[in-house]
Amino acid sequence: MLDIYAGEAARKTIEQQGFKQDLFTSFLGASGGPKWFSLFSLDKYVFGEFFKPRQTTLNIIGSSAGAFRAACFAQKDPVAAISRLAQSYSETVYSANATPEEITTKARQLLDYVLGDHGSDEILTNEIYRAHFLVNSTNGLVGSENKAALLLGLAKSMVLNRIDRRLLHNQYERFVFKSPSSTLLIDDYCNFTTHYTNLSASNLKDALLASGSIPLVMQGIKDIKGAPKGMYRDGGIVDYHFDFKLKNDDGLILYPHFNAQPKAGWFDKNLSRKVKPENYENVVMLVPSQKFIKSLPFSKIPDRSDFTKMEPSQRIRYWKTVLSETDRLSDCFNEFLTKKDYQKLKPIN
Repeated sequence: MLDIYAGEAARKTIEQQGFKQDLFTSFLGASGGPKWFSLFSLDKYVFGEFFKPRQTTLNIIGSSAGAFRAACFAQKDPVAAISRLAQSYSETVYSANATPEEITTKARQLLDYVLGDHGSDEILTNEIYRAHFLVNSTNGLVGSENKAALLLGLAKSMVLNRIDRRLLHNQYERFVFKSPSSTLLIDDYCNFTTHYTNLSASNLKDALLASGSIPLVMQGIKDIKGAPKGMYRDGGIVDYHFDFKLKNDDGLILYPHFNAQPKAGWFDKNLSRKVKPENYENVVMLVPSQKFIKSLPFSKIPDRSDFTKMEPSQRIRYWKTVLSETDRLSDCFNEFLTKKDYQKLKPIN
């Protein structure tokens, strides 16, 4: 039910030292909206059991839905927080022709519920789980809220990205909104301009919302406090499933993900372009198997199209069934840890 992939360096480390939580120094959470539901019980197990005795720093890096998850994991009770996120997100209902304004308003309400009265403070002061939200500042037409201009800008991005991902430099800059105590640095072969901005009580919610602000679907977030003035959008545009190294972090990286073939950026979704193998040398991926996915209703994991293809009651039943079924994945991970059957590790291709 659960496939476990490991980069070459990660595999050797695990074979020599075992699958120990303290070998991992970072955790990745990718974009993908409700596709994340397929990882729900894994998230609860990883932060409720696997990392529970942790005494050293764990860098948690997320974009879009992965940033929302990071905000849960850095709270005092990560299992309760991630459960609030799953409940609120799965039960969200929009009007038939929902506008970006409506979707953005409901996203703010979701964050208020997930963070509660003390969540932001807990994230800011957590010295063990250090949150990092990836966001993109946008330049030119992709910074416009005019739909026609934004569409034209995105079309330009799509064409440039097909030629070379590095041609997106002028349109997007990466912002890492980070725990104030973090010194993490990203080593990106594409050399996107990368800024590091401390999270604070005055910018945490806006930074988090911006990380999930999908162009055309949600409003962009303007002028986040502590960062340069401008329009900020979904971190997954540049960092959809990640294709970089962590410069000053040489431990293993745990990466629960819904796809065994990660894509670097949002515009790579329909391309055959693969991530760089050297950027996954220290990565361990926990991935729902195709057998598990086929066993789910509709033989697929949830995605954003379910909002428009299904009636709300049908979609909510389906999504809650998936959330429940993921208990099988955490059981598989627990069995793997107990039996120490490291021969089951698969190479990352």
